[in-house]
Amino acid sequence: MKVSVILPTYNEADNIIQLVREVIRNVPPEWKYEVILIDDNSPDETYRVAKDAFKDNPFVIILLRTSDRGLANSIRCGIEMAQGGQVLVMDTDFTHDPKEIPNLLHVGKMYDIVSGSRFSSGGNMQSRRHYLASFVYNLFIRVVLRTQIQDNLGGFFTIKKRKLDSLPKEMIFFGYGDYYFRLLHYAQKRGMSIVEVPVIYRSRKAGASKSDFGKLLFSYTRAVLQLRLRTWLDGKERVS
Repeated sequence: MKVSVILPTYNEADNIIQLVREVIRNVPPEWKYEVILIDDNSPDETYRVAKDAFKDNPFVIILLRTSDRGLANSIRCGIEMAQGGQVLVMDTDFTHDPKEIPNLLHVGKMYDIVSGSRFSSGGNMQSRRHYLASFVYNLFIRVVLRTQIQDNLGGFFTIKKRKLDSLPKEMIFFGYGDYYFRLLHYAQKRGMSIVEVPVIYRSRKAGASKSDFGKLLFSYTRAVLQLRLRTWLDGKERVS
């Protein structure tokens, strides 16, 4: 069994070396691994820092992207490079704890998608304010998209590569964190098995957040409504 761990980065020079080492340390011994790090031409030279640190490890693949940048595009780029039968995606600021990797991979043997959830029983976030805001917004997503998935914006997940390759990537991987509720939406439409496991989101270890919550609220809301409209139109076409 081989897992491809995809790490999209932007200005994470202070975190990336320790993170990659923790990821490798937490991949269970029965799994082969590759770590695919995709850097969006970070001004803090994340790419160079990582390249220098892992130049002797052939299982750490580091790619510099200077065009068509953005979180979702970087993740798709990593997916297209992945050679493992299992893909695992996580953030690179330590909000997603590498210690959760063994459980995600274990449960991933039984389900198509395993999603780390802040809102399942036992899940949480160290930032209470962020937790409450995310919880409320996820209620909005669940109502509009008519889904029972509790955490639609987490982005800490593992999925079987063959299942991922069957999804319409061009309709999913664009924008920022909104790619994740589109991924879950289309996976559900394809009848994939999805399970949420509780995880605790940590506070960022170093560096500054790149998120502008006002802009994200607007763009995510637009993306949710667009997806609901597309689903409604698709349903009308099938009826006709």
